[in-house]
Amino acid sequence: MRITLLAVGRLRKSPELTLIDDYLDRFARTGRSLGLPPVQVIEVEDKRGGGMAAEAPLIERAIPAGSFVVMMDERGEQPSSPDFADRLAALRDQGRDICLVIGGADGLDPGLRQRADWQISLGRMVWPHMLVRVMLAEQLYRAASILAGAPYHRA
Repeated sequence: MRITLLAVGRLRKSPELTLIDDYLDRFARTGRSLGLPPVQVIEVEDKRGGGMAAEAPLIERAIPAGSFVVMMDERGEQPSSPDFADRLAALRDQGRDICLVIGGADGLDPGLRQRADWQISLGRMVWPHMLVRVMLAEQLYRAASILAGAPYHRA
């Protein structure tokens, strides 16, 4: 199993990057004993600024073959943290690779969204894509904590 976080844009040294690194490190430590590998981060960037249409082929080429593709989209399902953890565990148990896709500032191309096996939303509000990275990294760590029975998740 491989877990890939695929995002549009390059994240430079910033408070967001510090948070992402922290949560992904926590996920790697917690997930190790659960059979969850460290998350690989792939960034793609359309330097010409062509928006969703130009980003779509870059994203498509970067998705690892055979992956279960989870795309972040404001119109997607809004799973609870335990539901997200259960899905992660089920994919692990099936030996499936997972690719979590975060689009650019304009979102994901409609044609590309059709490629998703699961579309999820972090709520009905629209979030800056750099904060979505932080929130998704935190949810990965939370999922591993839930699966490990750790007290981090207190719902």
